[in-house]
Amino acid sequence: MPRFKPVRIASAGILTIIVLACINVVGFAENAKVHGMIKSRSGATLSVQPANSQDAVVVLLTDYTEVGQTQGVFKARRKQMSMAALIPGLEVQVEGTYNGLNQLEAKSVKFDGSDLERAQSVQAGLHQTQVQTQQHEQELQKQSAELKAQTEELQKQQGELKVQQERLSTQQRDIAANQANIAANKANIQAAITRFGQLDEYYIFDEVTVHYGNGKVALNPQFKPDLLKLAQNAKKVEGYMIQVVGFASSAGSVAVNQKLSEERAAGVVTFLTQQGNIPLTNLLAPGAMGESRQVGTDKTAEGQAQNRRVVVRVLQNKGIAGLQQMADRPENREK
Repeated sequence: MPRFKPVRIASAGILTIIVLACINVVGFAENAKVHGMIKSRSGATLSVQPANSQDAVVVLLTDYTEVGQTQGVFKARRKQMSMAALIPGLEVQVEGTYNGLNQLEAKSVKFDGSDLERAQSVQAGLHQTQVQTQQHEQELQKQSAELKAQTEELQKQQGELKVQQERLSTQQRDIAANQANIAANKANIQAAITRFGQLDEYYIFDEVTVHYGNGKVALNPQFKPDLLKLAQNAKKVEGYMIQVVGFASSAGSVAVNQKLSEERAAGVVTFLTQQGNIPLTNLLAPGAMGESRQVGTDKTAEGQAQNRRVVVRVLQNKGIAGLQQMADRPENREK
């Protein structure tokens, strides 16, 4: 009987090694939690900036990722949401495990409804603010050219010096006021970028505006070819994202107009996914701006028609565009 003891000892050693290996595997797959803001998004990949760290975390969305919006006073209830709701500027809580590429494969992503509304509002309004800033700068350049011409005329007409000086002073005050407005707009843009991430780091490659009849939410067939063409062209853009924002005229109640803008945007998203074959991971959450951001006056039928709309844009992150440009350089091409 004693001669069998070494066999028993060897078996016990092998069992110990197996148990330790299992413990290491379990430890490697341990769940991780990240709480921070979405800086940017490209398809199924998110860049999340934690509040307590300077290094962003790369989060990978999969078919098994659960996306939910917390509800209730104690945030105990959760409403299931689409992955399209995960937009730059949104505060999220991510839970998952890290893969071999140091990406956090998300099992669940949670966020608060109020944070989603703020992120959607900034995303819809940021582009319009930038356009207004460009218009102010163009106007400033125009007024500067006029000021130069008037100064030259002043030198030729010494007899009208006093009148010209008064006119010059008035124009200088106007320019100063415009410069102050431009500076304020730039400050607002910078503040929005700081709070909601790098929302301005997108190029707009294409845009289609869909109009609706009064109180209508069904997609007019005349706009379907334009939307299909936009979807086809979008697939040629590396890392593209599609933004859909709905609007309504101010005729009627605010609540009804908000619902109309939501249903119009949702209808366009459904058409793009079903007919345009656009994956949900390439769609930003549909924005619903209600009767805000009016482009026409609601005092006329024509102005109201302009305000009943859905704006669809094809976007590309500037970082992705920069990488693509580097790859296209002759010295970086494969020989």
